[in-house]
Amino acid sequence: MPVHVGRFGFRSLLLMAVAAAMLSCPLASQAEGLPGPTAKDSQVAKIVSLLLPRRHISRSEVDDEASKRALGLYLKSLDPMKLYFYQSDYDEFTEYQTLLDDHVKKGDLSITYKIFNRFLERVDERLKTIEELLDQEHDFQREESIVIDPEATRYPLDADEARDRWRRQIKYNLLDLKDEGKEGEEATEQLRRRYNRYARRWHQTETDDILELFLTSITSSYDPHTTYMSPSSLEDFEMLMRLSLDGIGAALREKDGYTEVTNIIPGGAAAKHGKLKEGDVIVSVGQGEEGEMTDIVEMPLKQVVGMIRGKAGTTVRLGVKPKGVGDVQVLKIVRAKVQLEDSAARGEVLEHTSEETGKDMKIGYISLPSFYMDMEAARQNRRDYRSSTRDVRRILDRFKEDNVECVVLDLSKNGGGSLTEAISLTGLFIDEGTVVQVKNSDGTVDQYDDEERGVAWDGPLVVVTSQFSASASEILAGAIRDYRRGLIVGDEKTHGKGTVQTLMDLARELLGTNRENYGALKVTLQQFYLPDGDSTQKEGVPADVVLPSLTTYMDVGEDDLEYALEHDRVPKAEHRVYDMLPPDVLGVVRARSTERVAENEEFLALQRRIDSYRRQKEEKFLSLVESEFFERRKELDADEEEEKEVIDQQTPDDEVFRRYFYNEEVLNIAHDYAAGLQQQNLARAG
Repeated sequence: MPVHVGRFGFRSLLLMAVAAAMLSCPLASQAEGLPGPTAKDSQVAKIVSLLLPRRHISRSEVDDEASKRALGLYLKSLDPMKLYFYQSDYDEFTEYQTLLDDHVKKGDLSITYKIFNRFLERVDERLKTIEELLDQEHDFQREESIVIDPEATRYPLDADEARDRWRRQIKYNLLDLKDEGKEGEEATEQLRRRYNRYARRWHQTETDDILELFLTSITSSYDPHTTYMSPSSLEDFEMLMRLSLDGIGAALREKDGYTEVTNIIPGGAAAKHGKLKEGDVIVSVGQGEEGEMTDIVEMPLKQVVGMIRGKAGTTVRLGVKPKGVGDVQVLKIVRAKVQLEDSAARGEVLEHTSEETGKDMKIGYISLPSFYMDMEAARQNRRDYRSSTRDVRRILDRFKEDNVECVVLDLSKNGGGSLTEAISLTGLFIDEGTVVQVKNSDGTVDQYDDEERGVAWDGPLVVVTSQFSASASEILAGAIRDYRRGLIVGDEKTHGKGTVQTLMDLARELLGTNRENYGALKVTLQQFYLPDGDSTQKEGVPADVVLPSLTTYMDVGEDDLEYALEHDRVPKAEHRVYDMLPPDVLGVVRARSTERVAENEEFLALQRRIDSYRRQKEEKFLSLVESEFFERRKELDADEEEEKEVIDQQTPDDEVFRRYFYNEEVLNIAHDYAAGLQQQNLARAG
């Protein structure tokens, strides 16, 4: 029977639904000592199931498809490497794969807790096995391997197979620790502590956390950015928004029991240090200049963050595996607050000589780590408030005084920021017009325009991008590309995040007040589209000239996330098309760059590292024969040493522009591009 929202409104429906959930929801029956849901948990589940179809951009119902996806995500959140559940557990759980949607609509969490409590049982069983295996001798000459890609295996069929899986897992862990210089009793005791801590952590899981795991599995079946935040997580989030906490300036996530770096915040301590990179895995943390390092593998992310965060000026040591493999490198990072000045736009005038023609050219280089605005100063109408647009305009004015002939805008490390700033900064290079289109959850499309007449720079423009260029960066780069206003150089494409999320406080949605804490729903409600109508979602913004780069092949893009929304289109917005990217000029620029890269020894070395990295990514099994294990590690360490040299070259310190082979090729491309436009009388210096 269809439900119609009449004079009572949506909030009334929510209140009636919650009342029904309180009266009728069945609570899970559980053995003594095992957790079960509360009445409030059931209310929250009901609220989320009602809000999702009405607020998410897809307007999809919580249906059987969402249920199937959610079951897989929930099992993966508990047992990502398929080491705990049996295949028989999985087969039993799949009987529920079209029932979760019906249960969550009723506020019934019985299946959720049945699966979770079964997991606790399996954790206890495996812990006993681990303890026994740690006391045994292991044959490191035996020809066998371990599965490193969970998609290449199934759950163990019985106790014997589970024990064998764990025997290999322990061998791998012991070899891994030996690579770090830990052997014998020291290595055994570290693993014993690690897995006891892991079991203890799961037994101490509160109902809030179980609810968050399960409801995020439901919400993430819509898209990876739609999540449920439990009451405790919401409190932590609000505290972070209120306080200026000190730390290293890096975003972290938990992946398969490890802590992975997902983003380096411009202007933060890690960015200034220069050695910690996206995709690196942190395995240990130490406080101060020296002393004991604490193993954090299998440690809850909240606890890890608490250890890394600390008072500005103090030192934290991180045991890091670059990209998750090879030797552990200890990085000493001095904690600090992120200052606007440190993440602000910076510019420099560079003298460049063409390799082909020998002609000199002045090129203006701008490093823009984020799209920022001092919101408080802007609200106070202070004339001198800082913003990325104002700062870049000042740099461009200086460039014109210095008679530069081409501008390079580097967005390769820019993860986004203010949408308003992305639009106004794009307006420095185009004379009015649509910069971005936004589709709402009701299907309507709004156009956001640069409404200010005139430009700050009308000469040759090169925009440098990478897979780390996301969101607002993609809006600017995409508009420049659609307007044919400049040249995009870098990775094959940008990050590909073309969606907008909002945080909905559930108590405020339900009761009109947040005096009670029901948690929050972060939901995707809008999607970005470029002026020509293409979404940036998944496909990002392609480069006109592609340069070899390791980041192209790293799993850091939107299309690497499970159930990411698909790329689509809306109608094209009417806009001007500039004559700043003639096909013949682009053809010459590409050909010359390809020829230079093919003859450059440093690019050839980079290509070898890329090939090695790609082979490593494709590996599904890893040998546990000690000699083969360490031989592979030696290869990886050699690759990492070469990559470290490249990173050392890239680390900016106090320099705006670092001259190394990649950046030099960007300047070569910019020079060729500007010269090509000059030959066709299309280039003006500002």
